[in-house]
Amino acid sequence: MDFYLRKVTIEDYDHSMKLRTLPYELSVCVVGSSHAMHVEEHVPDWWGIITVEADKDGKADFYVLREPKENPKVDRQRKIMLLWRPELAHLLEINKLPKYKEKSKAFVQEKLLEKVPDEILWKQAYEELFQRDYNTIGQRIAEYKEANRKPYIGEEKYESKKNYCGSDINHDSFFCSFL
Repeated sequence: MDFYLRKVTIEDYDHSMKLRTLPYELSVCVVGSSHAMHVEEHVPDWWGIITVEADKDGKADFYVLREPKENPKVDRQRKIMLLWRPELAHLLEINKLPKYKEKSKAFVQEKLLEKVPDEILWKQAYEELFQRDYNTIGQRIAEYKEANRKPYIGEEKYESKKNYCGSDINHDSFFCSFL
């Protein structure tokens, strides 16, 4: 099981947040204990809720307020969009499908959904996500693009742009979504 952590304040939660959770089978909202009394009105019924506060030693103390339930609106199309092109290419390879180098990412996603049974595809996709290294993915994507791009006529050398990945953690509330 892979998880994604995104910090938001309760005030930030809106309809767009609901749409962003469509690919996830389980979601958990983690909030400071000061939000415990009103967090339920801000998240769907299927989300789990965990509150956290400092104990007497200053360490985090977690309390499960509500267990998560399965997302009734999981969207397969949005779920496969979580994978990056090198990960999709690896899924094509291990399922012995054509490489589709000339095709769009959306085309490759659709072919995987069409050709690979869900019970196999999602197990493999979750493994790809579990193995994802956010420190090196920018380089991995750049290498994939370099290896799979068509050269321009008369071009001798191609300088790829660097990709940067990172995150910023500055708020007091979180939501976690699990595949």
